[in-house]
Amino acid sequence: MYLVTVLGNLLIILAVSSDSHLHTPMYFFLSNLSLADICFISTTVPKMLVDILTQSRVISYVGCLTQMSILIIFGCMDDLLLSVMAYDRYVAICHPLHDPVIMNPHLCVFFVFVSLLLSLLESQLHNLIILQFAYFKNVDIYNFCCEPAQILNLDCSDSFIKNIVKYFVGAIFGLFPISVILFSYYKIVSSILQIPSPGGKYKAFSTCGSHLSVVCLFYGTSVGMYLGSAVSHSPRKGVASSVMYTIVTPMLNPFIYSLRNRDIKNSLRMLHSGKVYVRT
Repeated sequence: MYLVTVLGNLLIILAVSSDSHLHTPMYFFLSNLSLADICFISTTVPKMLVDILTQSRVISYVGCLTQMSILIIFGCMDDLLLSVMAYDRYVAICHPLHDPVIMNPHLCVFFVFVSLLLSLLESQLHNLIILQFAYFKNVDIYNFCCEPAQILNLDCSDSFIKNIVKYFVGAIFGLFPISVILFSYYKIVSSILQIPSPGGKYKAFSTCGSHLSVVCLFYGTSVGMYLGSAVSHSPRKGVASSVMYTIVTPMLNPFIYSLRNRDIKNSLRMLHSGKVYVRT
């Protein structure tokens, strides 16, 4: 699964970079999402594979905090990039004539830079929360990685303040991106329903199908894991949710975008045949 994820996302990055027809905001964000997915799954799975081979499940305190920090950075990058891609689809469908002006290359790079900056900020906020409230040593974590929500649950003191801070961070970095996605798709659906021809409606919906599938898969597991940890303390459900959004979702993203996207499939065929388009 790890090899499939890395190779699949690398193929998308290679296809987007080699085909000038794919040098658009949507595929620019998609290639950055693929890069974030590679880094995201590389945070946990190599350590898990080493543990399986060595029959050791020990991680140091510093190693645990480091893994958690990197996991949050690229998980938040996925989160924010999905919301930016939803905004890009909104502009492309609802304001097609202004799309090249609004989604110019400088703004696209700015969105990616801000996403990375906010991801680093969220990672540091989680570290501050852990260092402030969680004092643990020689404890068992019922998971294959240092999950932020489970690390916070190791500490039994100041649970009220801890939950307030946790929900505040979740609201800032969770509800805001979700709100952007919901607002964008509300506008998109309203605009599509006004298209008179069924073919035009299908074409407009097809451009959003892949993104919407990834959004549902990512948020359905990650939000359930983060917010559900405060309600239910079932270890088995926590591990299942972690596997879904840290391993399965990054693996499925290349298949969703390549199988449902004609441009990506054509670019991959050209790569296989040795043909490359060059911008003139």
